[in-house]
Amino acid sequence: MAPLADFEKHRPQLWAVAYRITGSVADAEDALQETWLRWQLLPDDEAGNPAAYLTTVVSRICLDQLGSARSRRETYVGPWLPEPVVGAVPGPEDRVTLDESVGIALLTVLEKLAPAERTALVLHDVFSVPFTEIAEVVGRTPTSVRQLASRARKRVRAESPRCSVDRAEHRRAVDAFLAAVMNGDFESLLSVLDPDVVWRSDGGGKVSAARRPVCGNENVARFAQGISRGFDPLSMRVVIRDVNGAPGIVSVDPARGRVLVIAFTVHEGRITEVYAVANPDKLRHLDPRDL
Repeated sequence: MAPLADFEKHRPQLWAVAYRITGSVADAEDALQETWLRWQLLPDDEAGNPAAYLTTVVSRICLDQLGSARSRRETYVGPWLPEPVVGAVPGPEDRVTLDESVGIALLTVLEKLAPAERTALVLHDVFSVPFTEIAEVVGRTPTSVRQLASRARKRVRAESPRCSVDRAEHRRAVDAFLAAVMNGDFESLLSVLDPDVVWRSDGGGKVSAARRPVCGNENVARFAQGISRGFDPLSMRVVIRDVNGAPGIVSVDPARGRVLVIAFTVHEGRITEVYAVANPDKLRHLDPRDL
């Protein structure tokens, strides 16, 4: 049986790979569990390079998950957004600049890629896995994998929203947004929103949420103020927390056990995209008492 210590050593990296490929905390956890089971069954003399072996296995599992997930998401009620991670996110990171590879904005764009394209892009561009190893994951030749990654890269660049990687700039915009919303200051809210800002809500048909994107700073400002009217300061907490590696907002209603997680993209000091996840199925991994 392959050593437990080797698996635990690489667990954070494996989770980082799985989450970026699937966009789902639950699927990432399932992939790690399956990878562990396969690792246990591997004879010691076949372990070879544990990091490469485990990365290949978890990536294959995630690739299979993406295929089945696509059919489920075709019937999803309203916009589908990734499951948010509140707090530290394993993987490439920098305390000064934001890790775009785990941002809600990029993960949302990655949903538009074919499973093999997404897997190839994440493994190569984020984790520097050689094309020869990725070829084993997706069942293609290294040349074909290189083309997959190139095609995916071009599409991501074309469809990703404008955003800053400066953490301080991002935080200032989120602070200004929250203050304006909580104070009912419509003009200040308008000033921190890009004229072409888009708000996407994911309620999954489980809770009330806009089923179509809300576009334009005035519409988004009114929509945000409408949501804020439902905040009860005596029973709810509204705080700024890291959401997928960047400052975001978390609203917690302990009495009803409800959580709302909001992520943002910021460009030139203004908010360009808002992603609000309210579907309780996507927030099961978050304990309201810890937020």
